[in-house]
Amino acid sequence: MNKITRRRFVKTSVCAATASSLVRCSTWTKLSGANQDVRVAVVGFRSRGRALIRSFHGLPGVRVTALCDVDSDFIDREVKDFVDRKEKVETFVDIRKLLESKDIDAVALATPNHWHALMTVWACQAGKDVYVEKPVSHSIFESRKMVEAARKYNRMVQTGTQSRSIGALREIVDYVQQGNLGVILSARGFCYKRRLSLGKVSGPQAVPETVDYDLWCGPAPKTPLMRQNLHYDWHWVWPTGCGEMGNVAAHQIDICRWAVGHSTLPERVVSIGGRFGYDDDGETPNTHIAVLDYESAPIIQEVRGLGRKKDDSFMNAFTATGSTGALLKAGQEGEQPSQGVVIECEHGWVDVSGATAYDNDGKSIKSFEDKDEGTSHEMNFIRAIQSRRPQDLNCEILEGHLSTSLSHLSNTSHRIGSTTSPGEIQEVVRGNQRLSEAFSRFQDHLKANEVDLEETQATLGPWLEFDPQQERFKGQFADQANTLLKRDYREPFVVPDQV
Repeated sequence: MNKITRRRFVKTSVCAATASSLVRCSTWTKLSGANQDVRVAVVGFRSRGRALIRSFHGLPGVRVTALCDVDSDFIDREVKDFVDRKEKVETFVDIRKLLESKDIDAVALATPNHWHALMTVWACQAGKDVYVEKPVSHSIFESRKMVEAARKYNRMVQTGTQSRSIGALREIVDYVQQGNLGVILSARGFCYKRRLSLGKVSGPQAVPETVDYDLWCGPAPKTPLMRQNLHYDWHWVWPTGCGEMGNVAAHQIDICRWAVGHSTLPERVVSIGGRFGYDDDGETPNTHIAVLDYESAPIIQEVRGLGRKKDDSFMNAFTATGSTGALLKAGQEGEQPSQGVVIECEHGWVDVSGATAYDNDGKSIKSFEDKDEGTSHEMNFIRAIQSRRPQDLNCEILEGHLSTSLSHLSNTSHRIGSTTSPGEIQEVVRGNQRLSEAFSRFQDHLKANEVDLEETQATLGPWLEFDPQQERFKGQFADQANTLLKRDYREPFVVPDQV
């Protein structure tokens, strides 16, 4: 029984039903009783999906029976392993064909973000259970529809935030929610991960011949490729990605909301950010602060994609101010990402990634051990498929919707913001101690990277008001912000209003 380490935590982190659905439930009862395997298809596997193939393949009582990707190179690469093991696996390019198969019980989705929601809705309609990577959607509208589809078709839909299945983290959440450190005051997420320039092209680029580009674009506009790399760099352009705030930072945001216990969306959000240090074809911020302003305990998420100083591959360690004003230093500066969560409470704080609680004097008062490493997030999904109980999922799709929506709220404030001088930003944040402190370190970090905020100004997003019940913006900037709740879809790849 080993104490959870920072390295392991970061790796793990980064690392009214229809008649047809009732038939599927009946079928599953028979399958479970007969002790038959759960048959899983993995869709999209350049990186994270490749790991899912291996994860599900290694689970007892599970067979990976199908693979689907719009790039034939990736299919050929993965099929070779199955051939070498003399195992049969079907291959598909179009998920719609895959979902017609009666030999698939569940799908694991690791495609680009803009495909997550539609594939999930289609899978639920086809009677398949779903494991969907974070962020679960490309917009707040989409993930709400995913929740509705899971409910309507009685499907098990698991969000791929693997931290929810780490035993030590579950113990930490119980510890702070039971009041062992007094009232929870705030949660801070830190995502300091080096991101290099995408480069800058002078015109449309050739799409790899192995890719079905129409299917790759799917719900997004089918426009010329205006960056060097089709794969992965889609994270940093708005039609397909959600920036780092919706990428790796989605893990920290989810842990923050989980630990604090917020079961709705906040009533206000504000953002400060920009793309600094290079001029490339990316659109999303590489340096970003967002405050999700819950009245009882706000969430403050920070993102840094530049090193600790100009042309340095080492990353800063993250820091957070305790309730006494003492500075907690967590993480170690190095070439590895510095990522984590700090929960600030009335009588101390918890460094979640270090699995340690401290009092307000900085004295360690409790360490947490991972007592449940044998139950992976993927295994939790399989067990919920067998039990047919959504409450058995460690991160059911409603949880995924709420946490993913925090990323979308943060990005919305940024996207309708405007470049602003550092002095003006200081005036805006002056009355908010946590935001002011975060912006001060934001400035210091950029200065170390030789970024002059007077010349290259940050984007200050407005304080946006939000109605958590209606899941719509209200107030002064509502008209602009509400246009980003839902995208314009490209036929026939449309997430329907009625799932």
